[in-house]
Amino acid sequence: MIKVFLVDDHKIVRDGLKQILAETKDIDVVDEAGDGLETMRKVRQNDYDVVLLDIALPDTDGLHLLKTLKQEYPNLFVLMLSMYPEEQYAIRTLKAGASGYLTKDSASEELILAIRKVAQGGKYVTFSLAEKLAFHLDEELETPSHQTLSDREYQVMRMIALGKSVGDIAEELSLSVKTVSTYRTRILEKMSLSNNAEIIRYAVQQKIVE
Repeated sequence: MIKVFLVDDHKIVRDGLKQILAETKDIDVVDEAGDGLETMRKVRQNDYDVVLLDIALPDTDGLHLLKTLKQEYPNLFVLMLSMYPEEQYAIRTLKAGASGYLTKDSASEELILAIRKVAQGGKYVTFSLAEKLAFHLDEELETPSHQTLSDREYQVMRMIALGKSVGDIAEELSLSVKTVSTYRTRILEKMSLSNNAEIIRYAVQQKIVE
């Protein structure tokens, strides 16, 4: 039996996933959590085969939590299940140690297949993501400028591209305004951009935001 731990901040999503997985004979949802703190506490107390992890959590971002999980438990399999399109986070999560990435609009059958493959130590990517990974390898000599950003810088850049102010970003990420402003300066320098409008234009062109 594959023991699955669900991590998502929306109970209705967790309930829906549990209903889907309850129809299988070899997958058992043994636990759930709604934030990063609860996730780490439970992982340290219990044994799971697969963690089904969302990107957006109230007290941390799923990418940071993924890295923490893999640092402490390198043999724990983590399957990302996110509302964000593959273009925005898939490659970063795979680089950080995720065993697969699915969007929440994936078919139930695909989710079940992904959990089974990940639980056996495999990697699960969709056909479209496999193509993106292939193109990503080809682009090593011409790396898109947003790929030079750290994970936190990338997160701030996306939020700027979504039209959020420095103050809003600082509050949402529990950072000081000064720290967010420093990130913004680094982003502009690394990406050779001049202002927020250029960040927004770049993000739309690269399909980082919609």
